[in-house]
Amino acid sequence: MKLFFKLFILTVLLTAQSCIVSKQKFDDMLAQKVKAEGELAEKAEQLDKAEARLVELEEARTKLAADTTALGEQKRLTQSQMAELNLEYEKLSAYYKNLMTSSGKMNRDLIEQRDQLFAIQENLDNTRKLNDSLSTSLLERERKVKELETILANKDKAVQDLKKKISDALLGFKESDLTVNVKNGKVYVSLAEQLLFRSGSIEVDAKGVSALQQLAKALKDHRDVQVTVEGHTDNVPIGKRSQYMQDNWDLSVMRATSITRILTNAGVKTTQITASGKGEFSPLAPNTSDPNRQKNRRTEIIVTPHLDELFKILGTN
Repeated sequence: MKLFFKLFILTVLLTAQSCIVSKQKFDDMLAQKVKAEGELAEKAEQLDKAEARLVELEEARTKLAADTTALGEQKRLTQSQMAELNLEYEKLSAYYKNLMTSSGKMNRDLIEQRDQLFAIQENLDNTRKLNDSLSTSLLERERKVKELETILANKDKAVQDLKKKISDALLGFKESDLTVNVKNGKVYVSLAEQLLFRSGSIEVDAKGVSALQQLAKALKDHRDVQVTVEGHTDNVPIGKRSQYMQDNWDLSVMRATSITRILTNAGVKTTQITASGKGEFSPLAPNTSDPNRQKNRRTEIIVTPHLDELFKILGTN
């Protein structure tokens, strides 16, 4: 939080026309900005890795379910083979008993059949052991699949409950100003520019502050989630450039920082939240008309649940 505060102060100092600083101070401020941007990029990379890990977890769950199905098929096949071998064994056993009561001229056949019987017995024992091993492995995999499915179901319920809690907290605001949706196991709160900022500004309006404070109330007691504040703009260049705001990318990051401060001041834990900006590079609609550009000027607050239980289960697989 101190990092973003320093970045904001540096921006104000450099853009104020009445402020004259020495070259040494200017260089110090610029170095601090570069360091802050690097740390911000590192946080964004960590988030990307976490999202990639979530995709890997879902793929692992799918593979585990597929492996379980394959083991079930293999078990059924070995059971069928064992039944066939049992039948053949019973036939040969009866034949062997008949031979034992036959005349001596059948001794050669008796010995041959006896050897076959022993071979089949050995094969049957090996098949039975394999089937027992497959049964044990199948039961363990089924247990893990059920455990994974239970955790995923609980996570989905928790996400839906959180969405409802956030939606209820923001009922007093117009749908055109904000929306709350669930996508890819995360809660997305999208706030339109007109609710939060004047054009080109990074200062949140009073109505936007109220909405963010209501959102913070819904989030502050959830310590098992990660919150990402993601700024977005249209493709219209900013009107006034400064040393620390060169383009829409800078504008989106600074807006995300302003919102992050309001959320943390209202109770969201600083270790749970990350501010980032995507500028004009992730539009909802083509920037070919005023209504589309208005859609693209937004801030998305993405709430992601922790997946520690899934990591533990997959770590023992």
